[in-house]
Amino acid sequence: MPKVVDPAARREEVAAAVWRVVRRDGLDRASVRNVAAEAGLSMGSLRHYFGTQSELLNFTLHLIIERIEARIARIGPEAGPRERAERILGEVLPLDEERAAENQVWLAFNARALVDPELRALCEKAHDVLHAGCRELARALAPGSDVELETDRLHALVDGLAVHAAMRPERATPTRMRAALTRHLDALGDTR
Repeated sequence: MPKVVDPAARREEVAAAVWRVVRRDGLDRASVRNVAAEAGLSMGSLRHYFGTQSELLNFTLHLIIERIEARIARIGPEAGPRERAERILGEVLPLDEERAAENQVWLAFNARALVDPELRALCEKAHDVLHAGCRELARALAPGSDVELETDRLHALVDGLAVHAAMRPERATPTRMRAALTRHLDALGDTR
């Protein structure tokens, strides 16, 4: 009897293999051949799920976005605006191993997006979603302030912390990132 494979689960397993290759060897090494080997699949099997390397990379990037969105969706409305902001932004920041892996892969994809129009469109869309989320949080926390300026400041803080965590994790520890976020949100609430 042939083995029954869940296509959605297999695609996620392949995306996890992309993450491992990217984190270990860099995005340039995430070829179909290398990812297939990492996933323990033949190239033909991998091509059954992803016809091209571009399709594979786009799926992998989408998966990061979906995971973050799912975590944020689990934050209930019972949290007040300040707590909600801290929890939402905490889901974007690399505060644990899972989110650190997402962050490293995300940053590698963003670098590639500079020269890959398909990835650029997806990265820009995700950037716009984060910016809109920062705007919503700024409006809730500092309604009498210059919301656009506060949105830009909050977005820059989150992006900056994510880059620092990837480049200098010994300095941008989860504790320090949380402290910087807390200080900023406290100051944002004081602008009213």
